Amino acid sequence: MNTTSNPAAPVAPSGTQYRITAGTHVATITEVGAMVREYTVDDRDVFVPFAEDEPAPVFNAAVLLPWPNRLRDGRYHADGATYQLAVSEPDRGTALHGLGCWYRWTAVDVAADAVTLELALPAQKGWPFQLTSQVRYSVDATHGLEVRVTTRNVGQGTAPYGVGFHPWLSSGGADLDECTVRLDATEHVTVDDRLLPTGVEPVTGDHDLRETRSLAGLDLDDAWVGATRDADGLSWCLLGCPDGRTPAVWMDDSMDCWQVCSADHIAGHRRFGLAAEPMSCYADAFNTGDRLVLLAPGQAHTVRWGATLR
Repeated sequence: MNTTSNPAAPVAPSGTQYRITAGTHVATITEVGAMVREYTVDDRDVFVPFAEDEPAPVFNAAVLLPWPNRLRDGRYHADGATYQLAVSEPDRGTALHGLGCWYRWTAVDVAADAVTLELALPAQKGWPFQLTSQVRYSVDATHGLEVRVTTRNVGQGTAPYGVGFHPWLSSGGADLDECTVRLDATEHVTVDDRLLPTGVEPVTGDHDLRETRSLAGLDLDDAWVGATRDADGLSWCLLGCPDGRTPAVWMDDSMDCWQVCSADHIAGHRRFGLAAEPMSCYADAFNTGDRLVLLAPGQAHTVRWGATLR
């Protein structure tokens, strides 16, 4: 049998691109992972971007569900049964950042300043549940980027669930040591050598970021809880940069956990930006139960966060 092929334009690893704009705020959202591939204000990066022709190198602004961060040994218990997921972080023996960030999400609504993508997360080995998630990205010329995610259990059984996000704030090309950080949180999550939680303590020393402080010498890959909020009910993480601009991420009271990472130990990307990750729960919530959402059939869960450039 003879076969022929018709060369076609190569498909970008991140899939279809959705560009949304309002004033000088421009964001590009990807089909794969529903990631923010780039977000700029006045042509200045707010998030560290990645190229259209490469997979996201470090979970750039990905939607992390049905769990954010790490799951011990990739193992958990639910509905009286034990499940084993693939260990995607072999060095630490954990399952990292959920399942949703490498699926193709379907666009269900596209406008000039907003896009909504949907993922029907299928049941699979180690994950017997069925969830449908919608993420809506919008930009506003005054307030910046806003993100809202709603996940519904459309299958059987009560599903353990958490959600988080992984934007890397851009220093504008400056060395991270020349920047400052501020984080609205009063408690630090202690961890073992696998970065799995061992407890919670009041912030002290290098983990007290309630007042603006230099990032020089700070090696961060930590979670915080006890989020404090401004008059609008928002908790913030701020990266002050030498160019006088401040990339900033906020979350409303739908989430209470932050992860902040300075990328000191990421090969090829050392201190290339500052991850400011809003999360509904921190690492290993499937096993600890701390802040874990239990989604019964038909139930839904919504979170909201955003970013801007000050």
